Amino acid sequence: MLTVLGFTMIATFLVLIMLKKLSPIAALVLIPALFCVFVGKGAHLGDYVVDGVGKLAPTAAMLMFAIIYFGVMIDVGLFDPIVRGILRFCKADPVRVVVGTAVLAAIVSLDGDGSTTFMITVSAMYPLYKRLKMSLVVMTGVAATANGVMNTLPWGGPTARAATALKLDASDIFVPMIPALAVGLVAVFVLAYVLGRRERKRLGYLTLDEVLEPESETVLVATGGSEAPRPGTGGGSDQDLPEAPDLQGLDPKRATLRPKLYWFNAALTVVLLTAMIMEWLPIPVLFLLGAALALTVNFPHMPDQKARIAAHSDNVVNVAGMVFAAAVFTGVLNGTGMVKHMADWLVGAVPDGMGPHMALVTGVLSLPLTYFMSNDGFYFGVLPVLAEAGAAHGVSSVEIARASLVGQALHMSSPLVPAVYVLVGMAKVEFGDHTRFTVKWAALTSLVVLGAGILFGII
Repeated sequence: MLTVLGFTMIATFLVLIMLKKLSPIAALVLIPALFCVFVGKGAHLGDYVVDGVGKLAPTAAMLMFAIIYFGVMIDVGLFDPIVRGILRFCKADPVRVVVGTAVLAAIVSLDGDGSTTFMITVSAMYPLYKRLKMSLVVMTGVAATANGVMNTLPWGGPTARAATALKLDASDIFVPMIPALAVGLVAVFVLAYVLGRRERKRLGYLTLDEVLEPESETVLVATGGSEAPRPGTGGGSDQDLPEAPDLQGLDPKRATLRPKLYWFNAALTVVLLTAMIMEWLPIPVLFLLGAALALTVNFPHMPDQKARIAAHSDNVVNVAGMVFAAAVFTGVLNGTGMVKHMADWLVGAVPDGMGPHMALVTGVLSLPLTYFMSNDGFYFGVLPVLAEAGAAHGVSSVEIARASLVGQALHMSSPLVPAVYVLVGMAKVEFGDHTRFTVKWAALTSLVVLGAGILFGII
């Protein structure tokens, strides 16, 4: 009964948000509350929610201060050289823009934090997508899938969880998986190329001679690759011209720039990311300290500090609200026992004849399970059961652990991953639209990783 209700609850949530019948926050709160009553445990709803909020509160704090920190770094111009370099590479070619998105997301993902990756990637690419009138779900889909593949880095989370759960060395899991993960990353770049070709076909060939200069009179056209005539020079009226581009975020003359503090901000960011990777302090504490220091040094006057916080308050409220709403969803799933029953049912559904192929089974199951469950739930709750079943048929636990990583490309678009709300929130994309577009491509990427692992004899 709990198994059916668990799957029904998740399916109801996904259908309603994809059909845009409910906002994600409302769906994350109301649907689990309703199903909690159906299960007959409505009296315990408060306990489940408080428990879920308690577990996700550090994540919410981290996201809040990370958004402020990176928002300030963007304001003061820390990432402007990176953005300019990417935009020069991309020019106005949709293929280059989408591939550039994948490359940027993959590079920034080296820090092991999805929220950081999405904040930097969206901040860099959003103005260009808007100016070229490209699909924003292409940007979010490619960024999420690239980050999902890179999320398997030992400091990214899943590998460490698998190693802890099965008492293995993280390097024994990750290092042999590098060829398969590299193939997965190549698959993301190929996907980006294909989606870019699609966008190019939809928009035509574009020119963008002065993308970094909002004041420029150069305008964008999709009709044969030439500049549109300026007003007053003949060849068309003002009505023929597209809307003025929105590149305010890249304005080289914005008042918040702090060029004299560039190297201080760069050093502070390097130290912050190093401390995060080395785990010198909990990540929420690091971002709290970093945000306070960045604000104080770059904007010593109190009104300026308040203005910067206010400028990023929409993202902070939206993301923190999503995280706390997700706490209701996860709290009910865990508290009622639905997650455990769903996992047990899926493991029990594996035919006995598949025992010798438990690594393959684990890889396939990692797609739906890491999408519908948190990484903690999968790696600490389900993976040991799969490893035990594999051991009974002579399959080593390290093979099971490697196979468990293949679903991460899909996992990063799960409604239970807080970072995805940073991505869609900053990109101003509906979560349902992102889900509808991304899931199929992310699942395909995960299957490519699994296939490469089997081909190379890793899994």
